Amino acid sequence: MTEGAAGTNQRWSSRLAFVLAAAGAAIGLGNLWRFPFLAGENGGGAFVLVYLAAVALVGFPIMVAELMIGRHGRGNAERAVGRVTTEAGAGRGWHAIGLLSVFIPFVGIGYYSVVAGWVVDYLLVYLTPGGPGFASGAAAAAHFEAMLASPGRLFLLHLAFMAGIAFVVARGVRAGIERVAKLMMPGLFVLLAALVLFAAWKGDFARGLNFMFAPDFAALGWDGVLAALGQAFFSLAVGIGALMTFGAYLDERTSLPRVAAQICLADTAVALLAGLAIFPIVFAYGLETNGGEGLVFVALPTAFAAMPGGQFVGAAFFLLVFFAAFTTGVATLEPVVAWLVDRGMTRPRAALVSGTAAWLLGAAAALSFNIWSDVHPLAFLPGWETRGIFDILDYSISSLLLPVNGLLIALFVGWALPRSLVASELVDARQLLTAWRWLLRIFVPLAILAILVLG
Repeated sequence: MTEGAAGTNQRWSSRLAFVLAAAGAAIGLGNLWRFPFLAGENGGGAFVLVYLAAVALVGFPIMVAELMIGRHGRGNAERAVGRVTTEAGAGRGWHAIGLLSVFIPFVGIGYYSVVAGWVVDYLLVYLTPGGPGFASGAAAAAHFEAMLASPGRLFLLHLAFMAGIAFVVARGVRAGIERVAKLMMPGLFVLLAALVLFAAWKGDFARGLNFMFAPDFAALGWDGVLAALGQAFFSLAVGIGALMTFGAYLDERTSLPRVAAQICLADTAVALLAGLAIFPIVFAYGLETNGGEGLVFVALPTAFAAMPGGQFVGAAFFLLVFFAAFTTGVATLEPVVAWLVDRGMTRPRAALVSGTAAWLLGAAAALSFNIWSDVHPLAFLPGWETRGIFDILDYSISSLLLPVNGLLIALFVGWALPRSLVASELVDARQLLTAWRWLLRIFVPLAILAILVLG
C-alpha cells in the first residue's frame, strides 16, 4: 500500500476525534428535516419510543459490525471485507459488501452534493447584507424554484460543495477529516442549543413539545413503526461504507460498542433537538409542518422574514445545516478516496478524481430539476415512469442498495464469521457478544427486510 492508504499510517489522534467524525457522518440533513416531521405525524412520543428501540436493536448492532470489519480488515471497505472473508474462510460472494461499500458512497455523494449546494445558496443569501426579503411563503417558494430552474447556478453550488469536501479529504485523516470534525461538530451543537433556546423564547414551544413528544399510540400504526425502523437505519450512516472506512483508522484499544453507543446518542440527540428548534417557530407563524426540503427552504425562511432579527437567526440555522451536510459529505467521499489510494493513487489525486467523477454524476442529477425534467430514463419499468435522474439515484441508493448492504453486513458478521474472530474485536464486551450476534442473525435481517418490502 502507498503512504496514506487506509490501514497504514492513517489513525485518529484520539477516541474523541473519531466519535466527532463518525457522528458527523451520521448527523445529516435527515436529522434536521425528516425525523422531527416523522415523529410529529406518527404519534409523537410513541414514534420516539419505537425509534429509540430501533436504534438500539437495529442501528447499533450494524454499526458495531461495520466498525469491526473496518478495524479488523485494516483497509478500504473492499480490502477490509476481503481480508476478513479470507481469514474467516467465508465464500467470495461476501466480497459484494466491500464493492457496495465503495459504490454506494460514490453515487450517494454525487446527488447529496446537489442538495447540499442548496444549503450553500441559502447560507450565502442570509450572510448577504440587506437580508433575503422572503416576505411571504410565495416569495420563499419563488426563490427556491428559481434556484432549481437554473442549471448554471446548481452546477456552481454543487461544485463549491464538492470542491470543499474533496479538499478536506485530500488532506488526510488528521489534517483534514478530523480537523473539520473538531471544528464543525461542536459548532453544530452550540448552534442547535442556541436555536432551541430561541425557539423556547420566541416560538410556540408548548405546542412544539406536544407535537414531538406527546405519545399517541393510536396515531402510530404499522406505517409509523416502519417509518421509525427506516429512519433509525438511514440516520446512523450504516451500510454506506463510511463507518467501515473510519473503523480502519481506529486503534485496537478503542471499545467498539462504547464509541458506537456515543455516536448513536449524539445522532439521536440532534434529531430530537432539531424538532424543538424548528417546530415551535413553524407553529408560532402558522406555517405548514410538512417535512423535507419544503420545511427547510420555504417554511422556515418565511418565518425568519417575519421575525425581528430574522436574518441573523436564518444565518445561524443554515450554518447549522451546512455543518451537518458538510461533515456527512466528507465522510461519504472518504470510502471512495481510500479505495483509490489503496490502488496506488496519492490521496490528493484520488480526491480530485473521485470528486470530479461524483460532480459529473451530480450535475446530471441536477438537470432533473430543469432542462431534463421530462427525461425519465427508466420509464419502461413499472413504477419508474415519472422518475428523473435525481430520483432514480436517490431511490436506488437509499431505498434499495443501502438496506441491502446493511442486510448483508448483518448476515456476514452474524453467520459467516467465526465467534473467535468476532470476539477478538470485542474483548471488553464479551458479556454482550451472544445477544449482539443473535440480533445480527435474526432480528436485524427481519427488520431490514420489513423496510425493503413494506416500507
